[in-house]
Amino acid sequence: MSFNELNLHASILKAISACGYLTPTAIQAEAIPPAIAGRDLIASAQTGTGKTAAFIIPGLERLTSPGQPGNGPRILVLTPTRELAAQVADSVARYGRFIRMRFGSIVGGMPYPDQVRLLRQPVDLIVATPGRLIDHLERGRIDLSRVEMLVLDEADRMLDMGFTDAVDQIAAATPKKRQTLMFTATMDDQMAGLAGRLLREPSRISISSSKENHESIEQRIHISDNLLHKHKMLHHLLEDPAITQAIIFSATKRDADTLARDLYDRGFSAAALHGDMTQGARTRTLSNLRRGKVRFLVATDVAARGLDINGISHVINFDLPRAAEDYIHRIGRTGRAGANGIAISFVSPADAVYLQRIQRYTGKNVPIHTIPGLEPVSSLAVAGRGGNNTGKRRRPLTEAVPRHYRSVSGSTKSTASKSKSGHQQRGYSQR
Repeated sequence: MSFNELNLHASILKAISACGYLTPTAIQAEAIPPAIAGRDLIASAQTGTGKTAAFIIPGLERLTSPGQPGNGPRILVLTPTRELAAQVADSVARYGRFIRMRFGSIVGGMPYPDQVRLLRQPVDLIVATPGRLIDHLERGRIDLSRVEMLVLDEADRMLDMGFTDAVDQIAAATPKKRQTLMFTATMDDQMAGLAGRLLREPSRISISSSKENHESIEQRIHISDNLLHKHKMLHHLLEDPAITQAIIFSATKRDADTLARDLYDRGFSAAALHGDMTQGARTRTLSNLRRGKVRFLVATDVAARGLDINGISHVINFDLPRAAEDYIHRIGRTGRAGANGIAISFVSPADAVYLQRIQRYTGKNVPIHTIPGLEPVSSLAVAGRGGNNTGKRRRPLTEAVPRHYRSVSGSTKSTASKSKSGHQQRGYSQR
C-alpha cells in the first residue's frame, strides 16, 4: 500500500513525500482509514512504529475542511510528557507544512504569557499535557467546545502518572459527539474503564504488541555486586568508541544528576534529563544530544517514552526498572528507524525479582555478559529464569564463589591470578 491509496488531501501527500516517505507503516495503514472515516479507535503498537503519524495525519485531514467558527482547537492531542508533546508538535509541523492552520503546545515548565497569547487567537490544533491544560481550562483561557477529535497518546502512561481525573475532566469539556482516538501500549482494567467512558463502539487495532521483543536490539545483562561495581563497569563500557551515543537510565532524579556530574568530571560528554528541570533546560539538553554535543544522556523514565533520536546506539539500565513495561519502553530508545541497537542492564542480586518479571513479560531470557577483569562474585538467582518456565525452583545464573571468578570456559581461577591487563580489555564474554 502507498500513501496515495489512503485518499489523503494533496497538501498532506505533498508533505509526506517531502519527508521521503513512500509507504505507510503497519499501524498507519491500519489506523488512518477508520480514523479518517470518523470512527473511534483503540490502537496499540510497539514504540518506533510510526504511531504519531497514525493520528496526526487523520487530524490534519480534518483541518483541510472548514470547521465551526471560534477560537478553540478542533483537534486536541493529550500526551503524558513534555518531550512527547514536542515530538508530536514536530510531526504536526512536518506533515501540515502545506496546510493553512495554526497550532501550538500547552505544556508545563513553559512561560504562561506565550501560551495565553496563543489561546487568545484562533487555533486549529493543540498538543498538551493534562496538568497545564487543566490549569488553563479552570482559568477560562481555553474553550474546548469546538473539539472534533480528541487524541490520547500513550494513554496508559498518563494513567500511570495519575492523570485519570484530569483526562476525564478535559474530555467532559469537549462535545459528546467528538471523535476519540486512544493509543496505548497496555490494556488493563483501568484502561478498559477509561475507554468505556470516552469511546463509542471503537475499532480495535493491535500492531506489534509491547510484549514482543525488539528484534533489532541485542539485549545483555551484566551482574553487579554493588554500586561501586556498577560504576566500574559503566566507566569501562563508556570508553568503547562503538557507543556513539547512549541513554543511561537511573532510578531517581537525584541519581541522574549525581551520575551525570560524575561522568562529566571524568571527561565524558554527559548531561542529565529529568522532570525537575525547566522545559528550557530540557529542550537545550535534547538539542545538544541531537547535535552530538552530548554523548551520554543520564535520564529518569521521563525519557523512556516519547524520545525519538535515531543516533542512540546503546541504552544502559544503570538501575533496572521495577515495571516490565518500562523496560520495553526504555530499550526502545535504541534500534530505531531500521538501525540496530544494544541494551545493557546492570542487575544485582536484589534486582532478581524484577529481572524475573521482565523475562516472563517478554517471554525470553536475556543473556549474561561479563567484562574481563570485572567479573562479579555475587550470585543471581531467578525463579524459572523467565520465558514460559513458571517453575518455583531457583537456579543461580552465576555461582557464588567468594574471592574467585568464573571464566568464559566455566573453570574457576583465583583472584590472585587475574591479569592486570584484563581491566584494559573492552571485549565482552558471554556466559
